[in-house]
Amino acid sequence: MRFQAAVLHSYEDPFTVEEVALRTEPAADEILVEIAGTGMCRTDLAVRRSAGRSPLPAVLGHEGAGVVVRTGSGPDTTIDVGDHVVLSFDSCGHCRNCRGAAPAYCDSFASLNLFGGREEVPPRLTDATGKALAPRWFGQSSFAEYALVPARNAVRVDPALPIELLGPLGCGFLTGPGAVLNTFGAGPGDTLTVLGAGPVGLAAVMAATAAGALTVAVDRHPQRLALAERFGAIALPAGTAGLPERI
Repeated sequence: MRFQAAVLHSYEDPFTVEEVALRTEPAADEILVEIAGTGMCRTDLAVRRSAGRSPLPAVLGHEGAGVVVRTGSGPDTTIDVGDHVVLSFDSCGHCRNCRGAAPAYCDSFASLNLFGGREEVPPRLTDATGKALAPRWFGQSSFAEYALVPARNAVRVDPALPIELLGPLGCGFLTGPGAVLNTFGAGPGDTLTVLGAGPVGLAAVMAATAAGALTVAVDRHPQRLALAERFGAIALPAGTAGLPERI
């Protein structure tokens, strides 16, 4: 199967959109997703300056969303063809943290998501010349028309929602609310200050407001502060007395 993907061949170079080849069918626990949209996260951009810590060449992208077009045949795949899904990070599924419903703390998180992913011999994804590409960035490599991912990476969503806009739910919009609700345990009577009202910060604002906390958002950009106010926060420009000027 051949399709287009954004490939990063070497550090400091730009991404190049080119034809790649997927050389395997979904395994029992995998699904093939036609990507409708994916976010561009700072984590993806940071790989270009990671000084060899992530394997290249690679297809990056870890905020993908799309429609399932093929599934494995085994009992581990419960998602069906035609389902709309948001993709997120990979996890092993069997360590203590995964079994305790905390896959973000998987014992193998770094190796699965950042440093090459699951071992694949022969390689499942190659460029047009047959050279192997690292295909498991955060379990999905969604800077492509298709992504072959573990079914446990995917979450079904309502097909009435605009699937092309939902990719950031798999990363940025997990991080902000996760910090507010799981780490801080914010709730009524608490006051929370969010420094930086980008996607992660705005998601944190929405979670804190929903939890009943008094929320203050600080940013340099008026349009972001306007959104923070819309989502229930007190908006303060960076540089206000006692607040940092740079965020």
